[in-house]
Amino acid sequence: MSPLVFVSALAGVIIFGGSAIATKVAVSAINALDVSIMRTIIGGAVALPLAFVLRIPLPASTSQRYLLLISGFCGFIAFPLLFTLGVNLTTANHATMILAILPVLTGAIAQFWDRQAPKAIWWLGCAIAFGGEILLLYDPAAVEGRSSIEGDLLVWSSTLFASLGYVAGARLQRSGYSARGTTFWGVGLFAVLLMPALILVVDLDALLSAGSYAWSGLLYQAIGVTVIAYILWYWALGTGGIARVGLFQFLQPLSGVVLAWLILAESISLIFLLASSIIMVGVVLAFRAR
Repeated sequence: MSPLVFVSALAGVIIFGGSAIATKVAVSAINALDVSIMRTIIGGAVALPLAFVLRIPLPASTSQRYLLLISGFCGFIAFPLLFTLGVNLTTANHATMILAILPVLTGAIAQFWDRQAPKAIWWLGCAIAFGGEILLLYDPAAVEGRSSIEGDLLVWSSTLFASLGYVAGARLQRSGYSARGTTFWGVGLFAVLLMPALILVVDLDALLSAGSYAWSGLLYQAIGVTVIAYILWYWALGTGGIARVGLFQFLQPLSGVVLAWLILAESISLIFLLASSIIMVGVVLAFRAR
């Protein structure tokens, strides 16, 4: 693996690691649905002009365009919506540890896409990881009402779309289309589709009156995650390979939990640590089976 791929993957994962925390910050004063819509619209407002200025062409072949639509819908519509609504109903720690399943799901989708069946040990690792995620429901934070089964399930469902989007974006990169094009056109086109929601759904008065604290979280999601992190991650996946680069996602829970503790003062209970350990054992076991 080249140093540039290493740095790109690491930087992308670190930025992604702050996603749950930034979402929590944003929804502190902005409606969760508005946050999910605005992160794509703002990201598109930055990305689409860059696509024209840099003269990045749309994908040439039909298969590439399908991949762009899949990666764009999953990464900039389905994932932000489900993830933001879920994080609003649970803790950033819970959301971060649920995202730990991403490397397994990403690898699994890549294998099924190529019509390769996962090994039996992969299923065992998944079962262990899911057992750890179920244990999260018994974390003291859930008893205190700061997390919920509904929120955790929404975050979990968002990982399915995130993983599918990663695989589609990586295959698009490997087909010869640039990671910048995948990101800029993906978020740009779907931001245009979301524009009617800016008038019909988003509470503009509440959005404009939200303080700088909430806006910092929204802009982190819109620019840091939606544009910068996706460029770095798609390029690293397509260049270094999904199997090898996907390993970097193991660092995402670590950075996310630490940031949640530092920024949001979320407690780290013994049950949370136990559940997190079980999740990571299952994820590592499933990933090594590949």
